[in-house]
Amino acid sequence: MFRFKKIKPFSKLTLKQKLFRILKFIGGLVIFITLPTLLFFGYIYLKYDEELPNGKTGIEADQLATKMLSALDYEAYKNTDYLEWTFKGQHSYKWYKSADSCEVSWKDFKVMLKLKTPDKSKVFVINQEYNGIEKQKYVDKALAYFNNDSFWLVAPYKVFDTGAVRKLVKIEDNKEALLVTYRSGGTTPGDSYLWHFDEIGKPTSYKMWVDILPIRGLEASWNDWTTTKSGAQLPTFHKLLFLGLELTDIKTL
Repeated sequence: MFRFKKIKPFSKLTLKQKLFRILKFIGGLVIFITLPTLLFFGYIYLKYDEELPNGKTGIEADQLATKMLSALDYEAYKNTDYLEWTFKGQHSYKWYKSADSCEVSWKDFKVMLKLKTPDKSKVFVINQEYNGIEKQKYVDKALAYFNNDSFWLVAPYKVFDTGAVRKLVKIEDNKEALLVTYRSGGTTPGDSYLWHFDEIGKPTSYKMWVDILPIRGLEASWNDWTTTKSGAQLPTFHKLLFLGLELTDIKTL
């Protein structure tokens, strides 16, 4: 006569054991996702991070800056009163230089930004004027967008701005580069940019030592230029590592 063995039921996991397994799973998932990312950024940091170079202020630095402006036809830019563009397909601008004002648009928001008196700016949400408690936040955001995105458009023309310090730097093959540090103005004063040039003095790239980037000395291209209706030369694209920053719908008057 056959006898069937009594099978013991699986023991139930305690709450503590369940919690441990969940935490173990989450921990493994976090490591799986973040470890390659950390290794990648570690490699980028070791490869590209560099100290701010030393340079010399004076006539030679100013002459190099002037040569750049000449190569870009600074007079044409100076006489350009209206600039319109879109940055990365996300933020759109209509900048009236002589009036120190700019219409900044993104998503459902539009700010009629007064650059010298931001508190007098107007905010519109879905085309309706907005004066609620978050108005200042939208004005501040528009100003931060403008400071960043306009720099990617007209940075070479700002080398003699108030607060800008110019230094001549000797780089490889005894070539000359121009280090520009902005001690005031903008959203993050103290940022520095090392400009590289072609044989006629036109910018081809710059390296950045900026507050918002953890890696010092990252290089961005400045070699995709267009000559606009007003004669001002403006960039249409910047390459930064594996990223592309596109400037479209550029119009000038």
